[in-house]
Amino acid sequence: MRSPLLVAAIALCGAAIPIRAQDAANPRAVQPERPTVATHAHTVAPGYVELEAGLEGDRYARNERALVAPIVLKVGLASHLQLNLGTTQFTSVPAIGQGSGMGDVSIGLKWRLLDDDALLGDFAVLPTLKLATGSVDRGTGTGTQDVGITLISSRELGPVAMDLNATYTRVGSANGISAGKAALWTASFGFPVARQLGWVAEVFGVPTIDGSGAPSSVEFLTGPTWLVSPALNLDLGLITPIHGDRPNALYAGLVWNAGRIPGFPGGR
Repeated sequence: MRSPLLVAAIALCGAAIPIRAQDAANPRAVQPERPTVATHAHTVAPGYVELEAGLEGDRYARNERALVAPIVLKVGLASHLQLNLGTTQFTSVPAIGQGSGMGDVSIGLKWRLLDDDALLGDFAVLPTLKLATGSVDRGTGTGTQDVGITLISSRELGPVAMDLNATYTRVGSANGISAGKAALWTASFGFPVARQLGWVAEVFGVPTIDGSGAPSSVEFLTGPTWLVSPALNLDLGLITPIHGDRPNALYAGLVWNAGRIPGFPGGR
């Protein structure tokens, strides 16, 4: 099973698709951060709520499969500021030592600092806090309270939306184990295919930076996206390991802009 720490990162992040350029003046225009690990530098319009939910099936070996269901709620707080609230539902099999239940809850605050910078493009930072709300006994949580920060650079190369992320996480101590650190890098590309059909491709990796000697990993994700309406986008695809002991996986999900919060002050 992918570690709860990695799944928490996936729940808070996701791939950029060039949908974001479809109608910059429309606050209901969906801003997908699914289906991949990288997030883009853009934010939901102030006062608007966007829901991202997915289902991932991991295959480890014959008769050893698991389901992961990440969900994240995004709220636009200001023109360049977005609140992320995420968690994950795990459903697994005893053969791989993981049960079912809710995972750790993560809180993030994306703040876009630059627009159209010559070097960094659209640039944002995303500090996060992961709470130890999942079950260590069932394997749905790490038992640690972690803090992290993601640096995000987004730009459009013609019809292709490119997003580069670098994440550092300070892992808290728990059960006599001292605090540690973790990292995650991503390079994501999204592009239109025809009409409402788009495609995403991403490479992401988890390097070993804590001195533990644990093997690093690199994975590849790809699949189509379908813009059902300006406010709803669907995705489907697969994840396969390039390096390291990671399972093959299939995923599906959606991103839905639910609209404006009644009474929320201001606007885009």
